[in-house]
Amino acid sequence: MRNSSCFYAKKIFQSTLLLALLTLPFSLFAQTTAQEWLEAIDRDLNPPQYESYRKLINIEPDGSKKEFVLFTLKQGRENVVSLFLSPASEKGRATLRVGENMWLYIPNVGRPIRITSLQSVTGGVFNNADILKVDYQTEYNAVSLVESEQKGLSGINLLQLNLRAKTGNVAYDRLEMMIDQELKSPRTIRAFTSSGMLIKTLYFKNIKDFGNGIKRPSVVETDSPLYEGYKSIMIFAKMKPRDLPAAVFTTEYMGRIETLR
Repeated sequence: MRNSSCFYAKKIFQSTLLLALLTLPFSLFAQTTAQEWLEAIDRDLNPPQYESYRKLINIEPDGSKKEFVLFTLKQGRENVVSLFLSPASEKGRATLRVGENMWLYIPNVGRPIRITSLQSVTGGVFNNADILKVDYQTEYNAVSLVESEQKGLSGINLLQLNLRAKTGNVAYDRLEMMIDQELKSPRTIRAFTSSGMLIKTLYFKNIKDFGNGIKRPSVVETDSPLYEGYKSIMIFAKMKPRDLPAAVFTTEYMGRIETLR
């Protein structure tokens, strides 16, 4: 009887150990895959260093529009500076982001002033965090990755990558990113508060080959249940790699960004 009990105890132990060994690799694989997709999306949307020209269009419920043209430089994961080229009333203004810190430079007004991620220098649905976008992995952790029932353009199921903010200073607490596996690009990103309220949805469209290995959506649209009837569109016209000195991404240099065009 004792031998029989030992035999069954041994079998139970072996089965439990086998189950643990089988479960562990899949859990680690899921975490690794989520992080790998996050890194791939960052490479797709934000090359390590680049310059770009883009247009921002704010559309109001009555159909009226206001347009802005920006020259933007980015270096590393969290340094971005943009110069307003138009309209004339905004020309010469510049915005700088270094990590979580942001500034606005206005010609002939003295020192750059601090701005926040939830404000908007263009007054549309895009806030400053959207306009001065840094790598997602700088601000968010990849929490989970699941296969959605939604289909991508190629007919393959989209992936849902769930991200959680690393700190309370990030514009959005949680992101739900729907990824086209074939294109290796986001289709939509839904942004939520810590309470689960939807703040806005970003739509990524029109994949474009900009050359030099840069291929990404050239159009990003956004709307928000908080601003019903309003819509903002960001259109990338040019984007190319460009290496820049660290001094460019300082408040002292903001008044000289025009010289880099």
